[in-house]
Amino acid sequence: MPLVNVETHGQIARITLARPPVNALDPELCDDLTRAVRQAAEQGAAGIVLAGGPKVFSAGLDVPFLLSLGDDRARVRSAWQAFFAAARTLASSPVPVVAAIAGHAPAGGCVLALCCDYRVMAEGPYRIGLNETQVGLVAPEGIQHLMRRVVGSHRAERLLVGGELVESARALACGLVDELAAVDEVVTRAHAWLEGLLALPRMPVLQTRAIARADLLAALEPERIQLDRFVEAWTHPDTQAGLKALVARLGK
Repeated sequence: MPLVNVETHGQIARITLARPPVNALDPELCDDLTRAVRQAAEQGAAGIVLAGGPKVFSAGLDVPFLLSLGDDRARVRSAWQAFFAAARTLASSPVPVVAAIAGHAPAGGCVLALCCDYRVMAEGPYRIGLNETQVGLVAPEGIQHLMRRVVGSHRAERLLVGGELVESARALACGLVDELAAVDEVVTRAHAWLEGLLALPRMPVLQTRAIARADLLAALEPERIQLDRFVEAWTHPDTQAGLKALVARLGK
C-alpha cells in the first residue's frame, strides 16, 4: 500500500499521508513524501495541499521504530536524514504548499507543517508544537528557527524549552497556525486559500515567496541541523529514558 496518496484537483496536487494509525514518520514514509512533493511540481502542479489523517496530522517520528534500531547509529542517522530531507523538500518546493492539519501535530508533524507556506488547523482540542524536551530530545537550532520565525523569539523560547503543545485556538493566537476551520472543512479551506493565491500574477508571487522564505531554507541547511551531534545526543541516558517513557505511555 502507498504511504502517501496523491490526487489532482485542477492545478493543485493534494498529498495525503497514509500510514495509519497516526502517520508516524519512518524512513519509508519520509522518502515517499519527498518523492511525492518533487513529482507534483515536476508534473506541473501550481500548488500543493499536504494533508494528514483524521484526528492526527502526523504524530512525528516513529519512536518505537527508532528505538528498535538500538545502538546502530548508522541506521538511526539514516532515519533522521530521511526526515530532514522531507522537511527540506517541503521548504524548498518551487510552488506553494498548504498544510491541512485536521488533528494533532506534535514534534515532527509540527516541523512538516512549519515548512509549509500556510497552515489551516482544525478547531477544538487538537494540539501542535515542538515537544522534544518532554521526550528527551533537543531540537536543532535550525528547527528552533522555524518556530521563532512564526511566533517570535520570546514565545518560541517558552514553547521550546517547556516542550509545550498548544491547542488550536492558542496556536492561532500566537501565529503558529494561520487559520482554523471545522475539522471536516480543513482540507476545503486549505484548497480555498491556495486557489486565492494562485489567482494572483504568478511571477511576482513566486519571486516574492522565494525572498520571504530564504531564511527558512537557510535554517534547514546541514550546518544548522548538525545531524551528527543530534545522533550523538540520541544515546544520552536522559534521552533514552524519555523516549522509553513515551513508548510506555503509547502502549497504554
